[in-house]
Amino acid sequence: MKISSDLEIINDLIGFRTIETKGSEILLNGKPIYLKGISIHEEAPYENGSRAFSDDHAKILLGWAKDMSCNYVRLAHYTHNEAMVKMADKMGLLVWAEIPVYWTISWENESTYKNAENQLTSMITRDKNRAAIILWSMANETPLSEPRYKFLSHLVSKARELDSTRLITAAMERHYTDDNTLMIDDAFGKIVDVLGCNVYIGWYDGLPEKCRTIEWKTIYDKPVIISEFGGGAMFGNHGDKITRWTEEFQESVYKENIEMFKKVNFIKGMSPWILKDFKSPRRHQPRIQGFWNVKGLITDQGDKKKAYYILKEFYNLENK
Repeated sequence: MKISSDLEIINDLIGFRTIETKGSEILLNGKPIYLKGISIHEEAPYENGSRAFSDDHAKILLGWAKDMSCNYVRLAHYTHNEAMVKMADKMGLLVWAEIPVYWTISWENESTYKNAENQLTSMITRDKNRAAIILWSMANETPLSEPRYKFLSHLVSKARELDSTRLITAAMERHYTDDNTLMIDDAFGKIVDVLGCNVYIGWYDGLPEKCRTIEWKTIYDKPVIISEFGGGAMFGNHGDKITRWTEEFQESVYKENIEMFKKVNFIKGMSPWILKDFKSPRRHQPRIQGFWNVKGLITDQGDKKKAYYILKEFYNLENK
């Protein structure tokens, strides 16, 4: 599209679509869609942990997602650079965009709230005209409390004031009501449109086969996106499927989780953690991690682990 005046000429892409929910369905242009996604950090491929900032970086990262048959990406856990969102527009990928409100921040601190609202405002102001964006995410893994509920509720009101056309979500809390029942009843779920849920069954929570025993429940008639799941593996480290850090263990985590999610009728998408291995100072085991988070399906150098092909196969089946 070209817009011109006496002073300047602006060329930009333009797109139109609707996004809404109906019960537990997500509707894109009025038709149900299953969001086949992956989570992505803003880290450049092939550059040993440097920041992704260019069109080329975006093209590679989002190209890997497209190659895996994704139709959506979760840009976690902060606002990514504009090149990523513009490239998602060009490549036809839908986007979950997020601000860095996570874990146990100072919920009752006024300046903390102003900081969050400022970041939310900046993100929505910059990207609200990008057709790729379908979800504004308010938070990630925030423990329940009344101050947290109040804080996040104010953010939702601000987001709806700035943009009434997108869906609101957050990666929120879930809990076990017994050994085998996972419940989503976070009070914040009353306010959002889509319930995000991070779950690491088979990694932080038991072994992969535990997925076979889990029953999912929710008190809300709303769609759920599994915003994170997964496990770590070093590329080229092989063994049996119960030996952690092997590609076979990670593969088993993906197989078992996918089979579990397929049986839950209100789950309408997923964005496993994570597209590629990334630098992390908290992952310091020298022989296994070496300051890398190795939950990626692809290494920093573009090598694909066995779990990559499991997710791709599932996403290809969802196309049929």
